[in-house]
Amino acid sequence: MKMETCPSIPPASNSAYLQKFRLYETRSHLYMIGRDKSRNFWKVLKIDRSDLSELNILEDPTSYSEIECCDLLRRIHEGNKTIGGLKFVTVCYGIVGFIKFLGPYYMLVITQRRKIGAICGHSIYAIARSEMIPVPVQSNMTNSKNENRYKKLLCMVDLTRDFFFSYSYNVMHSLQKNLCNSETGRLHYETMFVWNEFLTRGIRQSLKNSTWTVALVHGFFKQVKLSVSGRDFKLTLISRRSRHYAGTRYLKRGINEKGRVANDVETEQIVFEDSPEGHSVQISSVVQNRGSIPLFWSQETSRLNIKPDIILSKKDKAYEATRLHFENLAKRYGNPIIILNLIKTHETKPRESILRAEFASAIRFLNMSLPKENRLRFLHWDLNKHSRRGTNVLSLLGRVAAYALNLTGIFYCEVSSSPRREGLPNDVCSKERHTIECDNSSESGPVINDLNNDDNKENKVKEPTLQKGVLRTNCIDCLDRTNVAQYAYGLAALGKQLDALGFVEFPNINLDNPLAENLMRLYELMGDTLARQYGGSAAHNKIFSERRGQWKAATQSQEFFRTLQRYYSNAYVDAQKQDAINIFLGYFQPQPGKPALWELDSDHHYNIGGRNPDLRVENARSLIKRSMSDGNLLFESESDSIETHTRVGQNLLLVDKQRGGDKGFSDSSPEISTCDSDLSYSRFNPSMTPKQLFEDIEEDQYESCPIYYDEHGDTSSCSNFLDLEWLSSSGNSCDEDPSDRSIAGLSSENLVNEARTEMSSAASDSGSSLLGSYRAGSSELGCNELVGYSQRFVHWVNDGVTMFH
Repeated sequence: MKMETCPSIPPASNSAYLQKFRLYETRSHLYMIGRDKSRNFWKVLKIDRSDLSELNILEDPTSYSEIECCDLLRRIHEGNKTIGGLKFVTVCYGIVGFIKFLGPYYMLVITQRRKIGAICGHSIYAIARSEMIPVPVQSNMTNSKNENRYKKLLCMVDLTRDFFFSYSYNVMHSLQKNLCNSETGRLHYETMFVWNEFLTRGIRQSLKNSTWTVALVHGFFKQVKLSVSGRDFKLTLISRRSRHYAGTRYLKRGINEKGRVANDVETEQIVFEDSPEGHSVQISSVVQNRGSIPLFWSQETSRLNIKPDIILSKKDKAYEATRLHFENLAKRYGNPIIILNLIKTHETKPRESILRAEFASAIRFLNMSLPKENRLRFLHWDLNKHSRRGTNVLSLLGRVAAYALNLTGIFYCEVSSSPRREGLPNDVCSKERHTIECDNSSESGPVINDLNNDDNKENKVKEPTLQKGVLRTNCIDCLDRTNVAQYAYGLAALGKQLDALGFVEFPNINLDNPLAENLMRLYELMGDTLARQYGGSAAHNKIFSERRGQWKAATQSQEFFRTLQRYYSNAYVDAQKQDAINIFLGYFQPQPGKPALWELDSDHHYNIGGRNPDLRVENARSLIKRSMSDGNLLFESESDSIETHTRVGQNLLLVDKQRGGDKGFSDSSPEISTCDSDLSYSRFNPSMTPKQLFEDIEEDQYESCPIYYDEHGDTSSCSNFLDLEWLSSSGNSCDEDPSDRSIAGLSSENLVNEARTEMSSAASDSGSSLLGSYRAGSSELGCNELVGYSQRFVHWVNDGVTMFH
């Protein structure tokens, strides 16, 4: 019986997308000639150069042969001979978009590309070189001072670093979503992971298609070939950074009013067997998520204080923004949503613990209105504290990961070589009765076959499985500690993926397995990349370094200097990076006669520059109160009653002008502020025990969601779905093999303490593509370990106090 096939991904076939382009110019027009990979047809795009204010683009509906296209170009040249004729400009590989500052439009094009991998026969590319070409021939504003400054600012977003794209595969989506989603064309650009959505908006709206543009994803992509039991497979690690509420470490914290969080990154791990062309292929993917703590909180950049105070806003008492965030996660990934919160529980000077308590309250509040099956699953687990206890952190996180994977499952399907057909059925995800076919010989998409087909029964094709739900991990910066946890999850997932592919007998991979080391290097590389983007330095990889047995002094020195690098980036570079990101993403659009971007005191510009023409910005600089994490400028008038906060030494005093009274935090102040202010500050000592803090959570009537604590009865570990006695039963280093102690048996003297982790988060490689990184899970450095530095300097780095008074 002939095998019946269903539609497949991606929606674009070889006959529907262009891969290579040639750009020509005359005095009045730009002409772009594009062709498909097989050189079967040519298309022509015409851009008007005479209009300085509008973007006029026309697409010739005719498809030409190569000879016909050459003849067309010859005729255009002949018709423009009197004004210079037709001139060749450059070869390019796609349009990144169009942008306008104060003068003319500019076109951004890719002039060189490099292949970095392939998924199901679909090539994935990075940008090797790009060019910005002015559309009009002449403009009075082209070389103006402010125009040139905006152009230099845009160029800070380095397209050759950490951006990737594909002509035929929707790399902005996970593999499972590609197979379960029938979206086509321009809709893909509107997703949260396409960074040039704003830049391509004009051409897509004019042409009603995305044939000439490429969708850029920002984050990380790496593909490697590995083997197990003599069988080869390819492992692909992809991180997609959200363009919503995007930016740098201290300038983008927490959540905004739309439920978008800072440093929101989706990580996908794809495994497929390396089979010869024409043979069936099995493929599996697992997705996890990281993102800033979904509350309204912020930190002010300080050049004197390496550890700025954490400021918690209480303006969203009903946690509406937090609710929107988790609803969005459920819409994207399904249920359950599993939260792994790694921040600190106890601190000498409470900082993270304030957010920890508020986050727990938010989860409890939201769960009260959710049906039992959709309640948020959480595990509050102080990674730093467990590390100091000598706990085998990677082993325990692996157990948490295995438990989470049992709840969410993984995506798996079997593919075989078959000609691709257009489209995709909408019931793939719901019925789960299909397997997928993929053409490895050309860039065509997977094809889904009905498992009820007699041929499939004879071949005993495995049924596909779907991932339902997601693990969401966070620390303070969602960089260093988070990356360790994501590696543990990736390792547990890899065991299940290889088991599904039939490569291993048991779905567990020991930490001593060479596969674990290979995967660790991938996650370490990913962590460094994401950390540079958000925090400005490579990640703090203390646990990874200890696992490899790296020399302790070398590790401490490396961590110390990354702390300083991160500090430098945050204090001196991040503001300009944030401006560049806001320009690239269209969050600030320059307008003649309005304040320039660098004249504003805030990095939030969603309501300035064309988005609200009625907004009066003549005195915008004096009206801007401060940059908070709500994603909007905070405006104030002289008549408003506001709360002013004054810093005295290391104490923060909250002065309520409306009431005329002072309320300050003393050493006996509780962890949760009891004042009526809408702001909470972090420089005070707790008098409330963690047990008291979470007492109300235990009293909730969650019949099926009891709250589990660790063996000490405190809230260093706290979960509503995981039995922590079971978890801790294998986490004590006294029960470990000696070979495991190198990773977990870290004393407080040698461990990069969280105090140092946060503090160490202030520096690293500042030469990143456009974002940076901060790590929140390290340890303090003793003066004896850092010869050559004054005790005052080391104390400043370790404790985060003000260096000069």
